[in-house]
Amino acid sequence: MSEIDLSKYGISVQELLHNLSPAALYQEAIKTEIGTAIADSGALIAYSGAKTGRSPKDKRVVRHPESENDVWWGPVNIDIDHTTYEVNRERAIDYLNTRERLYVVDAFAGWDPKYRAKVRIICTRPYHALFMHTMLIRPTRAELDEFGDPHTVIFNAGQFPANQRTAGMTSKTSVDVNLEAREMVILGTEYAGEMKKGVFTMMNYYMPKNGVLSMHCSATADQETGRSSVMFGLSGTGKTTLSADPKRFLIGDDEHCWSDHGIFNIEGGCYAKAIDLTPEAEPDIFQALRFGAVLENVVYDEFDHHVDFSDASITQNTRGAYPIDFIGNAKIPCLAEHPTHVIFLTCDAFGVLPPVSRLTPEQAMYHFISGYTAKVAGTEMGVTEPQATFSPCFGGPFLVWHPGKYAELLAAKLKEHGSNVWLVNTGWSGGPYGIGSRMPLASTRAIVDAIHSGALTDAPCQADPAFGFDVVTKCPQVPEEILVPKNTWSDPQAFDQAAAKLAGLFRENFTNYEADVDEAVRAAAPGS
Repeated sequence: MSEIDLSKYGISVQELLHNLSPAALYQEAIKTEIGTAIADSGALIAYSGAKTGRSPKDKRVVRHPESENDVWWGPVNIDIDHTTYEVNRERAIDYLNTRERLYVVDAFAGWDPKYRAKVRIICTRPYHALFMHTMLIRPTRAELDEFGDPHTVIFNAGQFPANQRTAGMTSKTSVDVNLEAREMVILGTEYAGEMKKGVFTMMNYYMPKNGVLSMHCSATADQETGRSSVMFGLSGTGKTTLSADPKRFLIGDDEHCWSDHGIFNIEGGCYAKAIDLTPEAEPDIFQALRFGAVLENVVYDEFDHHVDFSDASITQNTRGAYPIDFIGNAKIPCLAEHPTHVIFLTCDAFGVLPPVSRLTPEQAMYHFISGYTAKVAGTEMGVTEPQATFSPCFGGPFLVWHPGKYAELLAAKLKEHGSNVWLVNTGWSGGPYGIGSRMPLASTRAIVDAIHSGALTDAPCQADPAFGFDVVTKCPQVPEEILVPKNTWSDPQAFDQAAAKLAGLFRENFTNYEADVDEAVRAAAPGS
């Protein structure tokens, strides 16, 4: 345990526990946190309290002259002034100073040494420290001795509420980002995912300033050529599940960057949805939830500590966090060559989009900016069933710049490296949510395998009458009858109506962006 001084932040407590090992954090958690337990698999079971998902409506960004012309202000990036931020920061520091001991984690974000950022987490819960030890890139002892001042600091005082009377506050939760100070303050939520996404938000601002595309995606690489594949998608669309592919190297499951050298993972761990997890369906993830991993908000048998992954009585958003090297085929360091394939994962609650379609460059930009998917139950507070939504760049809640900034970077990368782009629907087939059924995971895996093998490069296609893209009509190991969605509906007329409705939603949503894109991209809209 190395010495550390937090007095420059105004923090002075009796005991600072710096970069403890997982074993030591287990001991701290069992000793100090009510309800914490160890699963029969060896993972630490912890609970996040009232908030079991992110609180995006409570995120705030400090408006500052240096960055205000860069930030995409609006419902994603709601502004607060510097004074309000200082009030919340002081409230957090005051709370941290009431604690007898604090936990400090120093680690890296970004596997490419040219772009990696030093991150410091200051928190009150061993569970939070273990979570971030797992999710960030863990420094060696030598790197820790030379760590120096961090680039980003997160003050996690989530057990203490924000003051609702403070200007700009809408609840007792506030997650505040200060881009200039490179700080983040958390009040009123103990959901660990807020820290993870706070780091991603910082990277989403600073990487594009350096011409690097930050991406909400998973990534794998061919074990022979080293060429990569990236899969975009919001939580619940299958990024983590589909990237756990024993036939390929795993680069990462959620957050990456695409630079002039190739791609690199931002994180050192994976954060998988655990609801209904089984060793048969997802063996790699299941075995990774062992000693050193965190199981969040799961239900377990108090007699034998066996976890019931089907029990959603606490939340649908049960999660497991584990170091990426717990996956046997993980490539360490987590870097790879430029992508051959770019896959957009969407969870279509209408049951309209095909299982797999090939996109032209213009269609790729249209669908990237649109970012259609569905919010999956439990991913955010208040979401109890899938809801159709549009999330630009398949990561709207985490963008800082206007979506056009990320789209321009992606377009340049696709053109330079000749990457193929595919739209894959992991949502509903045979009807909308409530009538149809979720796309079989085995079929989606077969589609992704066929993309990677090149089997779909010259596969037969037919133009989709509503959306215009090429629908793949033949894929190895996938029943042909499900590849064309209309064929799976018992009422063809109802399908046409649903397709027309969804196409209209696409066009309506894109009015927010069409003034900032080329005519060729606007022409890729459904029905154009």
